[in-house]
Amino acid sequence: MKKYSASITINASPEKIWKILTDANGYPAWDSTMNRIEGKIALGETVKFFTKLSAQAFPVKVTAFEPNQKLILTGGMPLGLFKSERTHTLVPIKDVKTQFHTEEIFSGPLLPVFGKNIPDLTENFQGFVAALKNQAEK
Repeated sequence: MKKYSASITINASPEKIWKILTDANGYPAWDSTMNRIEGKIALGETVKFFTKLSAQAFPVKVTAFEPNQKLILTGGMPLGLFKSERTHTLVPIKDVKTQFHTEEIFSGPLLPVFGKNIPDLTENFQGFVAALKNQAEK
């Protein structure tokens, strides 16, 4: 298993942050690594992420969609041979603040093959939460 994560406290409500996270067309305006997203971020939908980090699109399925609380995007190969699971969690805290946590777990029997091609994403995750915070606090 390979895991990357980042957390941040955002001075905004979970509802405001959720609206940003689920607006596929809005990502390029605040996430500097995102070219575009195709599809609708909704339960059961498949979404394609086109990032500046790779020439290849990343198709994922929305496997959990709990408004204002949790969003899970799952991708990979059939039969779980290689799997990625990105989870965004929002926890309200007092004074209209939210604790935001994001993590991605890579797993599966083919992880040793594909995992060596996955760069250290720590900086990207920290940049993502900082950019989300900036967008939500505008």
